[in-house]
Amino acid sequence: MRLLPASLFGRMMLILFSGLVLAQILSASINFAERDRLLLRSSGMQSAQRIADIVKLLDSLGPAERQRIITILSVPPQVVKLEATPRVPRAAALDNSHAAMFSAALHAALGDARPLRVFVRQVAPGARPSGLESGRRGMMGEHAGMAAAMSAAMPGMPDMQAMRPFMSSGLMFLTQVQLRDGSWVAFDTQLPQGPASTPWRLLLTLLVLLLTVLVLSYAAVRWMTRPLAVLASAADALGKDINRPPLPETGPTEVRRAAHAFNIMQSSLVRFIQDRTRIFAAMSHDLKTPITRMRLRTELLEDADLRQRFDKDLREMELMVTHTLDFMRGFEQPQVARPIDITALLESLQADNQDMHREVAIEGQALAPYVGDPERLKRCLSNLIDNAILYGRQARITVEDSPAALTLRIRDQGPGIAPDELGKVFEPFYRLEASRSRETGGTGLGLGIARNIARAAGGNVTLRNHPDGGLEATLHLPRKPGLP
Repeated sequence: MRLLPASLFGRMMLILFSGLVLAQILSASINFAERDRLLLRSSGMQSAQRIADIVKLLDSLGPAERQRIITILSVPPQVVKLEATPRVPRAAALDNSHAAMFSAALHAALGDARPLRVFVRQVAPGARPSGLESGRRGMMGEHAGMAAAMSAAMPGMPDMQAMRPFMSSGLMFLTQVQLRDGSWVAFDTQLPQGPASTPWRLLLTLLVLLLTVLVLSYAAVRWMTRPLAVLASAADALGKDINRPPLPETGPTEVRRAAHAFNIMQSSLVRFIQDRTRIFAAMSHDLKTPITRMRLRTELLEDADLRQRFDKDLREMELMVTHTLDFMRGFEQPQVARPIDITALLESLQADNQDMHREVAIEGQALAPYVGDPERLKRCLSNLIDNAILYGRQARITVEDSPAALTLRIRDQGPGIAPDELGKVFEPFYRLEASRSRETGGTGLGLGIARNIARAAGGNVTLRNHPDGGLEATLHLPRKPGLP
């Protein structure tokens, strides 16, 4: 499966290309085989008619004239020889299909059912004469001088050297026909299987057909897979902005149904988040009144220690409600994007923490302003810094910037987190301590809010245990093309 393309478009093109190439190869093979069969049949019919004409001519001549005519007609690739009795080649392999076809054609050309024998075998290119060709070699030796003299006297007649390549491959026929006086005449004939040259015109035609179908397939597959790419982009954008515009419900029936289902899903998610946010907002509003009354009653307590404890619990309740609302609003509030001076933002957070006697160090600086929501980014960084100081006593921020992305690493000096807990701490209200005391941790929403903000901007927040000790939170924010 590693050799398969990753995209659906690539896999469909690979399947179509492989199928077309296989179809073209099979088509070319069939065409070549059919062409060779037709050429062989045509050559065989011509040879059979030529043999029939020679036999009829020899029937009408006497023995002396026959030998003279045979000497003239015995020219490769067909050598003719008179024989008293039929001979059997020493290494002839009888080919029933070709022999039967040639015998039938010869009987039809002769117009009678006189006795005849046909032996056929395949001759490989470059093979030496043996068996069936041994008689032919002898006959050619007998007539070599005469053939050479005839070639010199008649320039249009092919000589032995010129015919040697033609005689080196194809089908070898030994045809023996009985004349009317009882003697036999043998025809040693070689039929070529086909022209040696490659049929470039046929190959060019197949190549043009292949390229044409591939171009059309490319356009069709691209047109078919484009809606999937649009749907994937819409799903990715939905994670960043739940209130994004709905997909246009146009195109083929299947595409319209998918876009309609996606829009219904988006509408359901928006309604669900809005309903849940309204519930938490109503709870927050309703809780403010009893919390305020409890604070007033707490001030009336004479026991200072008890009054301090009540006040601490009330502040924690109010903070939990506020953080919960912030967590929920992160899903639905639209982002306000504008250039942000990252160095100035980090220095302001550093100054705020130093006023609270917290240690925050900054290394590196951004190469250019980052385009994003300033309030959300400040909240994200503030939560990560608070988490580092709360659990690791100090925060060291390292800035890594490039044209592609802005990366901020916040490292603490704490004991780190168990590997199986690194993903769980992003879950709402999840805390490492068994207790939920504000002395040992927050509400369990800070990291979740930070990650939601980063993901809404197209980035992410990840945690890892640093090799030199402590926990390191990495805020990765990709820069949008065409923007700083």
